[in-house]
Amino acid sequence: MNVLTATRNGARFLMLGSGTALLALPLFWLVVCVTLLSLAGIGLPLISPVTRLVRRLSGWQRRRLGMPAPPYLPLEGPLPTRVRAAVGDPATPREVLWLLAHGLTGIVLGFLALGLPLAGLNAATLPLWWRLTPGSPPSVLGYAVDSWPLALTGPFVAVGYLGVACLVLPTAAGLSERLSRSLLKPLGRVRLAQQVAMLTAARASALEAHAQELRRIERTLHDGTQNRLVAVVMHLGMLERALAAAPESTRQMAGRAQEAASDALVNLRDAIRAIHPPVLTEHGLDGALAALAARSPVPCTVETADFPRLPAAVEAAAYFTAAEALTNVAKHSHAGKAVVRVYLDGGLLTIEIEDDGVGGAQGGTGSGLTGIDHRAAAFGGRSTLTSPPGGPTVLKVELPCGL
Repeated sequence: MNVLTATRNGARFLMLGSGTALLALPLFWLVVCVTLLSLAGIGLPLISPVTRLVRRLSGWQRRRLGMPAPPYLPLEGPLPTRVRAAVGDPATPREVLWLLAHGLTGIVLGFLALGLPLAGLNAATLPLWWRLTPGSPPSVLGYAVDSWPLALTGPFVAVGYLGVACLVLPTAAGLSERLSRSLLKPLGRVRLAQQVAMLTAARASALEAHAQELRRIERTLHDGTQNRLVAVVMHLGMLERALAAAPESTRQMAGRAQEAASDALVNLRDAIRAIHPPVLTEHGLDGALAALAARSPVPCTVETADFPRLPAAVEAAAYFTAAEALTNVAKHSHAGKAVVRVYLDGGLLTIEIEDDGVGGAQGGTGSGLTGIDHRAAAFGGRSTLTSPPGGPTVLKVELPCGL
């Protein structure tokens, strides 16, 4: 980048910055007034909207600098919650300090970026208009221009203004940018939280897309392949009745074909339920778990709290977690009863499976609990197992659900 381009870009940056500076300084004094009123107990309702104005203005500056912006503060909810969100946000005090610093320096630097080019233009064109000014003669650099020799010095003075602009404006723009970046950059923990939020959102989108694809496969198998197999079974039954007078071997072949088609139909239905159980879509997680408990060989009760429908991928993971856990209970625990508890707490869906069996269950490679661990880890969740000898055994799985 050559010197003239750097000077032009610096002048543009500073002049645009003077616009935000003209807003920043009055907004800073508004923040001071609201703070004083809040200390007197009458300015608390103004804290949240004023803080949002500060965030909008600083967000515009962040976008100019290509910096990530913190989320907007909530406008809804109880007043104490909104006040705590505004005051407790770590970005708020740094934004208020930026208002003061940018308001004081931005206006001065903006007038400098505008004044140097105008002064240079005025000096460069001085020979064209110096005799046209009424009254006292114009002045350049403090001396009165009242003759042609003095007027012809104007272009040389303009070159001087241009040299000063080339030296000052890029440096001033760089200092202004560094000042804004130092005050508006997110703190380390804030950057980490933003990265975690972005990764969580990306993972949720991927899981939701995966769940939609599984539902599409389930509908294809349910509405297409399964119906054709049902038709095959019906036609084989009709064929078996039509062959009543046929040789015994022919009837046996038709019977075996019908049994094979029926087995294929059963396997297909099991595969459909393994992809995405239809009961989960139709009745929700609580209804699906109730149906799962009704089929359990070990008497099982389900305790669910009242919570809204969750993302399909999360509901499916919770369902299969409970299914695998109850299978392990039936195979290894020698339990007389089991309980499945499901509740939502702070954005985490928690599934607890407890049985009164012999205990001593252990996770690890080769264990039936490994699949549950992997399923929870895929969501960024975790599973914990408590199983002392003699029982009871409690498996607790926590799944983030983005609520």
